[in-house]
Amino acid sequence: MKKVAVLGATGSIGGNTLDVIARHPERFRATVLTAHRQVEALAELCVRHRPDLAVIADPALEAELSRRLAAAGVRCEVASGQAALAAAAASELCDTVVAAIVGAAGLDSTLAAARAGKRLLLANKEAIVMAGPLLLEAVAAGGGALIPVDSEHNALFQCLPAQCLPGQPDLRAGGVRRLILTASGGPFRGHTRAQLANITPDQACKHPNWVMGRKISVDSATLMNKGLEVIEAHHLFAAPADAIEVVVHPQSLVHSLVEYVDGSVLAQLGNPDMRTAIGHALAWPERVETGVAPLNLAACAPLAFEAPDLVTFRCLALAFQALRAGGDAPAVLNAANEIAVEAFLAGALPFLSIADVVEAVLAELPAQAVVDIPTLCERDRVAREAARRVLRNAC
Repeated sequence: MKKVAVLGATGSIGGNTLDVIARHPERFRATVLTAHRQVEALAELCVRHRPDLAVIADPALEAELSRRLAAAGVRCEVASGQAALAAAAASELCDTVVAAIVGAAGLDSTLAAARAGKRLLLANKEAIVMAGPLLLEAVAAGGGALIPVDSEHNALFQCLPAQCLPGQPDLRAGGVRRLILTASGGPFRGHTRAQLANITPDQACKHPNWVMGRKISVDSATLMNKGLEVIEAHHLFAAPADAIEVVVHPQSLVHSLVEYVDGSVLAQLGNPDMRTAIGHALAWPERVETGVAPLNLAACAPLAFEAPDLVTFRCLALAFQALRAGGDAPAVLNAANEIAVEAFLAGALPFLSIADVVEAVLAELPAQAVVDIPTLCERDRVAREAARRVLRNAC
């Protein structure tokens, strides 16, 4: 039986993971559950899944979590803080870690799981965007496995031959010409810049196909999410920028494609439900039932594909720019974007200005080599401060 730590258990990925785990009690058990500040939701999950350890990231809420669990008759260890998250990910309580903490906050625990040789199911794209080389080194040193949970990268994983999977991938040896990531286009596909001038946070968070958190929903609306996925694909599969393409596919049924040198193109299809990728990653190399409805192609609307609009949705172009710049430019991109999206969600920044903030910070902070985590964290801090300064000057 696999012992699974779900980091970010109260989010959408965490919820879907726990749904799949609950369907197979003979194969999986959720032994560690964590949350940021959602103490009530975490306590409810502990009542349902009975983990060995519950961790709340905010130390101020540890006593409240303990109180709720005691009142519910749940006997499990309780801890709090970033150090406790990292320790849980590396502990003997789990052999599989689902890294689903949103943003840069998930970096330490993801790296801890990799160093400890865990089967790492990566749903936190920011960790590999920020520290791709360091994460891959940690996976190699720990001797564990890295399996992507993002639907697009999991689709690539399913369509690639063994010599191209994360670890020491060799696309040339596998006969691969291109990796093709699909994008839904978000809620504003086909809109002009003029139509996007007065977009509200609620409008940006209404994704047509997926139910996601607010930050990732905004990233999907700007296509920054797809830009981060391009960088993630580069690191996971050692693909140069010119071998990665994005196509807009509004139906979200084709999750990604791999083009081979002989002209063949393999695609992974399925209904837009994250449990497919999660179930695949949990059980790989086997497959398990996940509760996802079968895909009825005869009942589907025609599948459409189009090129992304890089003029209107500049964040995708900026992500390619950061990837080509190399070094820590992707980490700077990610930090600036997090600050800009935070400001947009707070009503302090227009939707179209998210890209302006990111572009200004990339221009101010040219790429430097990725050396180690402390240096990277310092650059992340500097980039965030630069983004806040851009925001202040814009007001």
